[in-house]
Amino acid sequence: MKQTGSRGFRAYTSKHLDELLKRAGLDDGERLRIRAVATVLPFRTNAYVVDDLIDWAAVPDDPIYRLVFPQADMLPADDVNRIADLLRGGASTAEVNAVAHEVRMRLNPHPAGQLDLNLPRIGHEPIPGMQHKYPETVLYFPKQGQTCHAYCTYCFRWAQFVGEPDLKMASDDVHQLTGYLKEHPEVTNVLFTGGDPMIMGEPVLSRYVEPLLGLEQLESIRIGTKSLAYWPQRYVTDPDADDTLRLFERVVESGRNLAFMAHFSHPREMESPMVEKAVRRILDTGAVIRTQAPLIRSINDDPATWQTMWRRQLSLGMVPYYMFVERDTGPQDYFAVPLARAYEIYRDAYSSVSGLCRTVRGPSMSATPGKVCVDGVAEIAGQRVFVLHLIQARDPELVGRPFFAKYDPRATWLTDLRPAFADRFPYEPAIPSARLSA
Repeated sequence: MKQTGSRGFRAYTSKHLDELLKRAGLDDGERLRIRAVATVLPFRTNAYVVDDLIDWAAVPDDPIYRLVFPQADMLPADDVNRIADLLRGGASTAEVNAVAHEVRMRLNPHPAGQLDLNLPRIGHEPIPGMQHKYPETVLYFPKQGQTCHAYCTYCFRWAQFVGEPDLKMASDDVHQLTGYLKEHPEVTNVLFTGGDPMIMGEPVLSRYVEPLLGLEQLESIRIGTKSLAYWPQRYVTDPDADDTLRLFERVVESGRNLAFMAHFSHPREMESPMVEKAVRRILDTGAVIRTQAPLIRSINDDPATWQTMWRRQLSLGMVPYYMFVERDTGPQDYFAVPLARAYEIYRDAYSSVSGLCRTVRGPSMSATPGKVCVDGVAEIAGQRVFVLHLIQARDPELVGRPFFAKYDPRATWLTDLRPAFADRFPYEPAIPSARLSA
């Protein structure tokens, strides 16, 4: 299939927001409050999402609308009203930005120590745009991939997109990446992330991927992307679609596993025939598509949605991989589902699909110590507890070992939990004996 001409991609940003919201029939006051939220959190979508995925007759309850459009109550009312008053009064951009920055800094813009705990170093110098969170895995943030075809309202990397340089993680020096990998033979896989690496055209993407194919230690290359949901044309009709797929073939032919980490948040994102074509073309290169998404209140917080997603993914040849817990950043209070309910949703969906779908893991928290999975709720020694284990950990010795937390029906994140049957969780440092006796 030979592609010619332009991509046909049309992006919508905050300058288009008010006009788009008029489709929903929202009044002036509601639109103003949504615009206020969009000064704090990023907004970007495109014509495919707006015209083909959103059911405008069902707005504001339509899940895809809620997935990409800010909501007036996503942030504390006092903050929203304060910014709305500034916008209504014609305040300067500098005044609005100052208040928006203040609000952002209260939203934990970089959870799990992203700006300091995970940064690799050459000598004493940190390498920007890289993370080495687990011994075998390095994450890399290509500079040209620091946007997306559309932004999810729940995105835990929202801080990458708000125009504040101090909050960004990005690099365009692939030689630093390859140099670091040569010094660290324990690294066997690289994950390209962002943003969305697939926003890059094939010539730029190749500049990052090709140098890795000469490193014998690498077993796999992963690409984290939402493009299959938000712009499947990237692999079917875009001018460089064929060249991109040939790049995927070269990765596979080099003996590496190419893992395409596709983010699907709702079954409707897989209904388009364009998605089916894109998935088939990617799989034909020898790549594996693994699927993942967080559990998000008001968008996919019921077992039937996940059951439908996993079955559809399996029928298309994709591998269900992760159900995540909404991270402790941004509008977490708006989207988070309590851990107890998250486990129930996962259990009910998991029990309703075949064994081939049960490759999925979750509900999983990508927290500071690693990926913590909620295995269930149990009664042990007369105490109700969460049963947990680390799927992945900074300390490999902790992987797979069960531990327990006191049951809390309101807990939505790891830091809300308290240890059961111990004075600390296994990933926490021991308390010095002097302090214990004090």
